[in-house]
Amino acid sequence: MEATRKATFAGLLAILLWSSLALLTVATDGLPPFHIPSPSPWPAESALARAMLRGSAGRAELRQPASALALSTAALFGYHALYFIALKRAPAVEANLLNYLWPLLIVVFAGFLPGVRIAPLQWLGTLLGLGAAILLVTGGQRLDVSAQHLPGYLTAVTAALVWAAYSVLNRRHAQVPSAAITVACLCVAALGTLVHVLFERSIAPTPLQWGALLLMGIGPTGAAFWLWDTGTKRGDIALLGSLSYLAPLLSTALLLLSGRAQPHPVQAVALALLLVGAWLSTRRRRRG
Repeated sequence: MEATRKATFAGLLAILLWSSLALLTVATDGLPPFHIPSPSPWPAESALARAMLRGSAGRAELRQPASALALSTAALFGYHALYFIALKRAPAVEANLLNYLWPLLIVVFAGFLPGVRIAPLQWLGTLLGLGAAILLVTGGQRLDVSAQHLPGYLTAVTAALVWAAYSVLNRRHAQVPSAAITVACLCVAALGTLVHVLFERSIAPTPLQWGALLLMGIGPTGAAFWLWDTGTKRGDIALLGSLSYLAPLLSTALLLLSGRAQPHPVQAVALALLLVGAWLSTRRRRRG
């Protein structure tokens, strides 16, 4: 039980790190999408060097079944590629909202795992989180759904499906050390670099953009993937799905504090919904 709590906390830390991604992405405005490392090769290279210095024990942590490497590489690269494409082919508000279906989908998919039971209160808490995400993304305004953006909408939904499926299927490789995701991160970084070289125009980052890229590589596109790997393999995956809606809330808070967004009463309503949803999602466990 203690190990499960620690792994769940690791997953929660990943969610907290992802909340900074929007602010850092705004700071890299003007750079091509695949110029932004997702995930960053820097932490992966550091982890790889550490493993090599540890000798046979370190190399053993990097070994994994081909299925585990294929799952992580395909999911990390596929999710980010689909998300970037969705933002280009559909309005950002609608694409972002559809992308935030992944926490709800994690809870749905987790219900099919052996030994996992989703309590009614947890369903309610997750749905409240979805409602809060809708309010945050739309600002309480009516969505303008257009048929011409249908490919972008479908791409955003597919991205959500990919991330949710990966988060739940990753449970099948619980015996693989989380350090092994280093190899997948390096593969994804190489694929992203290849796409950038082949299809995008290179732009030299400014010092501010370099700083944002460095912070992004350390946190939301670096350490967060190690933490999420730990959480999804050994933590409470259904609870992490419910708590994932903290990401858009904290992301909005950071944008407000930095002056990148304007305060609105809808944000207070969304905060209340998220707090109630998170309380309902964890209440069953405290009582148990």
